[in-house]
Amino acid sequence: MEVEIRTEPGRQEPKIVILAGEESEELRRLADSLSKLALGPIPVSRGEEKLLLPQGDFLRFYADGKGVSAQTESETFTVRLRLYELEERLDLTRFVRISNSEIISLNRVTAVDLSLSGTICMTLDGAVKAYVSRRYVKKIKETLNLGRRNGHEKA
Repeated sequence: MEVEIRTEPGRQEPKIVILAGEESEELRRLADSLSKLALGPIPVSRGEEKLLLPQGDFLRFYADGKGVSAQTESETFTVRLRLYELEERLDLTRFVRISNSEIISLNRVTAVDLSLSGTICMTLDGAVKAYVSRRYVKKIKETLNLGRRNGHEKA
C-alpha cells in the first residue's frame, strides 16, 4: 500500500482520500476505521479562558454534578460537551468509557486492580483512581484483553 501525506495551510481537520482500482469490503472497513479516528483538540475552559488541548493531555473526562470536567496531570478544566459528545470526538483507540459518568485514557492507565469483587479499579498517571462500573466490566476486560488465559473465556 502506498501512503502519501500532503499539508494544506489553514486546514483544520485532516482529510483522507483512498484511491483504489475498485471498491471492496476491505476498503470499506479501512474507511470506517479511519473515520472513527478523532485527532482534533478538545475545547476546555479555565474560568473565563477558553483553550484547545490535544487529546493526549487528558487522563479522564467525568461528570461532576455541575457538568463535565476534563482532568490532565496538572489541572482540571470545564468542558461544555456532554460525555456522549466527547465519545464522538475522542480517538476511540485511546479512550474508553468505564461508566455512565467517566471516560478514561487507556494510554494513561498505570495499574489495573481486579481484586475488588466484580469491579475493576484503574490507576491513571498521577495516582488518579477510576472505577469501572459493573455494566462496563465485560467491555473493559475485552478492551484490555483481561479474559481467562486457559482457553475458556468467561461469559
